[in-house]
Parts: sequence; structure tokens; C-alpha cells
Amino acid sequence: AGTLLVAAASANVRCFAGVTRSSHGAEALSTSGHVSRGSRRVATAAQGTTRGDDSANGILILGGSVIGVSIAYHLALRGVKSTLVDRAGIASCASGKAGGFLAKDWNDGSPVGMLARKSFDMHEQVAKELNLPSYRRLKCMGVAVDGTGSKPGGAKLKDLEWTDLGVQGARLMGDETTIAQVNPKELVDAMWSFAEGKGSTFRKGIVERLEYAGDDRSRAKRVTGVVIDGAIVLAESVVMSMGPWGSVLQQAMDCTMLGVKFHSVLMRTGRVLNEAVFFSGLGDPEVYPRNDGHTYVTGFPDPPRVVSEVPGEVEVREEMCTRLVDTMKKVSSEMDGAEIALKQSCYLPFTKDSVPCMGIVPKHANAYVATGHGCWGIMNSLASGLAMSELIIDGEATSVDLRPFDP
Repeated sequence: AGTLLVAAASANVRCFAGVTRSSHGAEALSTSGHVSRGSRRVATAAQGTTRGDDSANGILILGGSVIGVSIAYHLALRGVKSTLVDRAGIASCASGKAGGFLAKDWNDGSPVGMLARKSFDMHEQVAKELNLPSYRRLKCMGVAVDGTGSKPGGAKLKDLEWTDLGVQGARLMGDETTIAQVNPKELVDAMWSFAEGKGSTFRKGIVERLEYAGDDRSRAKRVTGVVIDGAIVLAESVVMSMGPWGSVLQQAMDCTMLGVKFHSVLMRTGRVLNEAVFFSGLGDPEVYPRNDGHTYVTGFPDPPRVVSEVPGEVEVREEMCTRLVDTMKKVSSEMDGAEIALKQSCYLPFTKDSVPCMGIVPKHANAYVATGHGCWGIMNSLASGLAMSELIIDGEATSVDLRPFDP
């Protein structure tokens, strides 16, 4: 049965169910040869471009995802206001529909290893500061199942809380010292509420393209604004954090964004479960129980692709949700009568090498990028937002080494 179990975190780690991330998959990345960020700092008001009676916004953050909101939150902690732009709203896509599973050490040995450890610790701190009731520690099991739906002998079920059908073997993947959970929508809304309370603003609209200084012939390009719903909105600095929707980012740099579509369902069993499970078999679904009595179930991803669906209008395919529910009934008698509270889908954003892209955009003086966090977006959002805020304000990140993610 051991050969059927989920691999240890030091080997290939699944990003939800099916997208793999090798701890050695980015060995070709070199920390040498990166251009020093030197003393790049957020543009001053004197550098802003004006048109007529309009004055430039300070910092425009494009994308209302957990990454964009985390940047706004950490800027606000330093007293810096920003304007957040999104066509569908705050946390309207993956950031509001993800599972919120947090693992401290599963990315050790990969480019995001130190980022993950820093961010994991920050989640507990931020949950206390923002009073997030959904944050909690829990354990995680890897469980091999055969799909028969039969109930095995007691020995195989000894350490399992709610998985009791077709079990072939199980192993502990993490306990309360390394595994945690938060409701992503609650986290994003709380961070944005704080930023908004410090003077940051939200603008709903479709981001079409960047505007550049027409007479700028220096090596470093300067973005003067962004075209939103056909109108130019002036800015001193721009941060692009639009997830898998990468056409605007592509205008500034060569970085093709891909989306991996996942479906998920929220099931309610009548009691609070305390054990996350990564299954091996039946398509390898993943289950994250929440402390409000809901259990988040996801899996069966679509292949990576350039996303054409509109943000906030992503199709939910009924057959995929039905498959998730039917699979749960094959692994747990408790799930058989569970209420189906919600069906949803979203795209997780990936770069071509699956490593996040964060830093100042090449050959630009005042444009930044933070995207491509894949299946660990919620997990790594806090350390990413902190590091990006340092880069924007101070000219370099000191809390996290951003060189592995340099655009």
C-alpha cells in the first residue's frame, strides 16, 4: 500500500490534484547575473504625469487577487495608499474560491521554500491582527484508496478521522506544527478593509493597456498610466498582479501566463472535521475541512492553457462537481449524506516554469509584477506582499530574497 501513497514533500508535491511541483524543478535558476535593484524607490509626486486638471494616482495595483490585495495591505501598513483595479471585484476569482490550505515545509528545497516558511508564520500573525475566525491549525493525512467503497478492518482506519471506505493505507503528511488553514475570501476581505481604512481605493473596470511617456528615450521605460474602460488613468507606479490574465503584462515583458482550471465543492456533514486529506487513487482529490462545518473538496484539473474565459464569469461544469461529490461518497460513509453547499471553479495562475514572477519589470523604472503563484497563492501571499511593498517603497526587499523570482 505504501507505493500508492502520496509522495513526501521532499519529492514531487502536488499543487491541488494533478499539477506537480518538483522541489528540484528549478535548479537551472541562477542567483547570479541578476541586475541589482539598487535604490529604486516608489516614484515621487514630482515624477507623476498630469493631464489637464487630472493628477496622477500614486500606485495602481492591477488585479484584486490575494497577491494584489496583500501588496496593498503591506503598503498601507507603511502609510502608503494605493488604488486597486479589477474588472470583477476583490477576490472574485481564485483568491475567493481556493481552499486556503497552508503547509510550512512542503516547498523546502524549491525556489519558494523560504518564501513559504516566512509566509506560513505570517498567516498566524495576520490572523490574530485581523481577527480571522477561519484560521486554524490541523493535521493532514495521505490516504490510498481503491475505489471499491468497502469498509476495511480497523487497523487501516486507526489514525483516520472520517475516511473509512476503500482505504488501502495511510500516512501522516503534517501535523498542527506545519499545517494550517484559512478561508481565503475572509483573509482577502480583511486585508482590503484595512488598506481601505488607511486611504486606499478600489476602482472597478477593465484594464486594457499600459500608457508610456512618449518622449522617454532612456533605457528604463516609464509608465505614465493605464487605460481602464477606454480612459487613461494616470499613475506614478504600476503593479501588475492579474493572475492568469496576462495580456497587459505581455505588453511590458515576455511572460506568457497560463491558467489551470479547478472545480471545487463545499460539502456540509453536520460536524466540524479536523483532518485534511490528500488522496491517492480515484483521481487524487484533495479535501480541506473548515472550522465552520464546511468541507472543501477539489481535484481533476484541466490542462494548462492561455485563459480566454472572462474574470468573474468562469464556467462551472456540473459534471466535474458531480464527479467530486461521487468520489467523496466512495471514500467516506459520512460524506454520503452531506449537503452540497456550493459548486464553483477558478483558474490558478502559472508561469511557464511554475515559479512565481516578482520584481521590477525589466527595462522599466516604475512598473512591477507579482504573479504566477500557482496552487500556493494563498499560502505565499503574505510574504510576497510584504517583499513587494519593501521593493516599491525602499528599493529592495529585505524580508525575503526575491532573486529566484526576478522577472
